[in-house]
Amino acid sequence: MRTTTLGRSGLRVSRIVFGTWQLGGDWGSFDEGTAIQAIRHARERGVTFFDTAQAYGFGRSEALLGRALREDLERDRDSVVIATKGGINPGSDRPRDARRHWLRRDVEESLRQLDIEFIDLYQVHWPDPDTPAEETAEALQELVDEGKIRHVGVSNYDAAQLAAFDAVRPVETLQPPYHLFQRQIEAGPLQYCRAHDIGVLVYSPLGSGLLTGGLTPDTVFEADDWRSQSSAFTGDNLRHNLRIVDRLKDFAAGHGLTVSQLAIAWALATPGVHAAIVGARRPEHIEASLAAADVDLTDADVAQIEQLTADAIPVTGANPEGVA
Repeated sequence: MRTTTLGRSGLRVSRIVFGTWQLGGDWGSFDEGTAIQAIRHARERGVTFFDTAQAYGFGRSEALLGRALREDLERDRDSVVIATKGGINPGSDRPRDARRHWLRRDVEESLRQLDIEFIDLYQVHWPDPDTPAEETAEALQELVDEGKIRHVGVSNYDAAQLAAFDAVRPVETLQPPYHLFQRQIEAGPLQYCRAHDIGVLVYSPLGSGLLTGGLTPDTVFEADDWRSQSSAFTGDNLRHNLRIVDRLKDFAAGHGLTVSQLAIAWALATPGVHAAIVGARRPEHIEASLAAADVDLTDADVAQIEQLTADAIPVTGANPEGVA
């Protein structure tokens, strides 16, 4: 497994991050035992970086991750980098809440659910326009000073929001959505991160399933899967983008890859992207994704991929207020 230094955080991490959004209940039902096997398999195969969030099932995914990694956490804590997120309260009157007291509450809850003494990387899950950047940044620095978190990052921030936070306390990492059907970060946030040596770990490189090759126009999602409410995963939008996925499948096959491996490799080939978050519920699913970290795409490959996806319909994902 290839590793990288995550920008100015100085954290040395695997380029594939095991993500746990799919283990919080927003993607339908799953078997916890098999999911734990997937996490442990990723660890055995060299993954050192694991990402979760307090909002994923209100701590459910954090607790599951802590159980799955318990042996490694107790034997050699520094061999595992745990990242989690807080500062949102989905379903409440204030779904984005990065005030000092709420962040402190989230950190304490995450430590309890993960059953660890400190969090390697703590990230503000979504920007909160109603809380000054100064309050959020100062609150997280206080938690660093107390030893409860070691590094500070943000998620889903634009360039202006990054700069406002950065002016108070250095932003060490950014976690944005990024895949072949969602490339908005290229215009601002990614440029800011490259200029300021901010580590970038992208989420949803497989387009929330679109780029796995496993969806069809007839795919029906469970009622508690957020995609069942998204226009990107129904009707003409889905059919159009799946035709593009078929083109990518053919291109990938010519390189001895699956379309999902191609999509992850493309994201990792983007200048300024350090790592890609990939979720899995079964060991065989994460096994297929791990190989993407070893794929080296040429400039010509990237140009061809972008030509094949030039007419894609942009896809967005879930947010604290509901599904985009």
